[in-house]
Amino acid sequence: MFNKFRKGHKPLSTEYTKEEVLQHPIPEHVAIIMDGNGRWAKKRSLPRIAGHYEGMQVVRKITRFANELGIKVLTLYAFSTENWKRPKQEVDYLMKLPEQFLTTFLPELIEENVNVRVIGNRDQLPEHTRRAVEKAMEETKHNTGLILNFALNYGSRRELTYAMQEIAKQVAKGQLAPEEITEDVIASYLMTKDLKDPDLLIRTSGEIRLSNFMLWQLAYTEFWFTDVLWPDFTEQHLLQAVAEFQQRGRRFGGV
Repeated sequence: MFNKFRKGHKPLSTEYTKEEVLQHPIPEHVAIIMDGNGRWAKKRSLPRIAGHYEGMQVVRKITRFANELGIKVLTLYAFSTENWKRPKQEVDYLMKLPEQFLTTFLPELIEENVNVRVIGNRDQLPEHTRRAVEKAMEETKHNTGLILNFALNYGSRRELTYAMQEIAKQVAKGQLAPEEITEDVIASYLMTKDLKDPDLLIRTSGEIRLSNFMLWQLAYTEFWFTDVLWPDFTEQHLLQAVAEFQQRGRRFGGV
């Protein structure tokens, strides 16, 4: 379905236009591991929080552009369960970013019909962070456009562990037989149960790993890695990722 580029298409190093990319099917769900904020700041002899601030501006820009492209779901890995290990000053700043971002961007998100969602354990978030994301979710819950899905205090192993625990409870109660546990049943207990799996995963900063992100959901996702640090990520990089996705043949284990 997605392998629609004809022979003689531009090499990836060539810049693409939005009009060219829109001639072919757009991935419905794009997930991004936004990596490299700290390194971006270090290269400029700035504190790490400066990189996180710049990264927040890129989130705004890429959200707008993803909406223009017709992407239906944009999942952004904003804060992992492992990120609590970082210095307290940095964690405290990261916990302020959702409030800063949503306070300034929420009116535009509402105007653009964007639906804000969050996956991850919100109970462990500071009250001001939780209040900000829950306000955004409430005020955009009826929007029918792009789903902007933040993975906040999210870890895939924790998600899968919770799913297994809930399924085990159903088995213990006699409400579910072990042989009735299917892939669909497991998926129904995940935080993304009402979303399709990502078609395309983008990771910035040159790292080539998943870092405990959507391990179940990414089973047949196309991966696109770039050395570009997240604060330097542009609309053109997103176009390049989508263009390469459009050139790939997705067989899902078939031939």
